[in-house]
Amino acid sequence: MGFWKSVEALNSYYLEMKHTLSVLHPNPGWEGLNRVNSEDSVSLISDQIVGKHCILELYGCDSGRLNDEAFIRTILTAAAKIAGAKLLNMITHRFEPQGVTGLALLAESHLSIHTWPESRYAAIDVFTCGTQTKPDKACELLIKDFFAENYSLKSFSRETSVKVKLARRDP
Repeated sequence: MGFWKSVEALNSYYLEMKHTLSVLHPNPGWEGLNRVNSEDSVSLISDQIVGKHCILELYGCDSGRLNDEAFIRTILTAAAKIAGAKLLNMITHRFEPQGVTGLALLAESHLSIHTWPESRYAAIDVFTCGTQTKPDKACELLIKDFFAENYSLKSFSRETSVKVKLARRDP
């Protein structure tokens, strides 16, 4: 078993780490809430829209642009701006021999992209909170600037669970 002398030691370590990591939960104070089941979703969803989430698939794109890390940083910045979002930070990585992954952290949420230049394909995620931003405008820009021959765009509103909306949070 290598470093771990026994299964008990491994389990003990796991339980200790689980407890330690719980303080890193992004929404402390929500621990008592249960997952919303599809049968319960109608009664548990409030009328408060949190934001809009777009899932964009681009096909037949320009391979050079999909493999150009500097271009991807530029286009993510432009997409955030056209959506009316505030860019907080960005991280990108170019893979060898090809492909780029990028994440634009927004005050309103995020934009992410994963590219496969060899397949002329990109998977993009645009999620913005609130009603002031326009993630669909970011998608339009990305479709156009990657010269996509075809695309699939799915978008939906994120809604607040009544349990979350009414829950007492202790920060």
